[in-house]
Amino acid sequence: MTLREHLLVFGATGQTGQHFTRLALDAGHRVRAVARTPSKLAVQHDDLQVVQGSVTDGLDLDALLDGVTAVVVMLGDVAAQRERPVNTAFVRELVPAMRRSGTRRLLYQAGGLSAPPGKRLAPPLRLVRSTLAREYLGQHADNELVMRYLDAEAQDIAWTVHRAGIGSDGPAKGELRRSARWISIGTFRDCAAYNLRTLFDETAVHTCDGSAYRRSR
Repeated sequence: MTLREHLLVFGATGQTGQHFTRLALDAGHRVRAVARTPSKLAVQHDDLQVVQGSVTDGLDLDALLDGVTAVVVMLGDVAAQRERPVNTAFVRELVPAMRRSGTRRLLYQAGGLSAPPGKRLAPPLRLVRSTLAREYLGQHADNELVMRYLDAEAQDIAWTVHRAGIGSDGPAKGELRRSARWISIGTFRDCAAYNLRTLFDETAVHTCDGSAYRRSR
């Protein structure tokens, strides 16, 4: 990815979003970030535009997408998603707006415990989902609805879903690579770096893969 891109980022104030925004700016891209509370974004840069707003507040998506070449969605609200599929409702509005604007590139970050369309999670992941991660069931269900919608109704958009195994903040542990079989618990920084690399990876288009560190032999 050598061209200077103009990215629209949802979830820039989140733990992965903060790193993603900083990495994108450091790479020479322009970023338009939508944030409910702009002061939470601990990044300042001449190529950063912060727009106050929330995906549940009726955003002017046509204005936000003006001049944008790619969209990154890294949203998660456990309490809200327990009650309703917040992200699905938003993506169903975002995709038509992308078509109107001519923006064709989208990366959506889901959780590693969300099953891709037409597939089941491996037994160990299903066990973790139903026990240790039980409080996130609404979030996983919402992510799965998003993936099914993209797969069934948005094949004209160059979308990619990253089913991230996000664990904690901290220094980089290595480079995450796309994996259909294995999901590593990655740091927020490593997941953000993966998202930026994968955003314009043609081989990742229309995939819902996880990410994993290279295993030592």
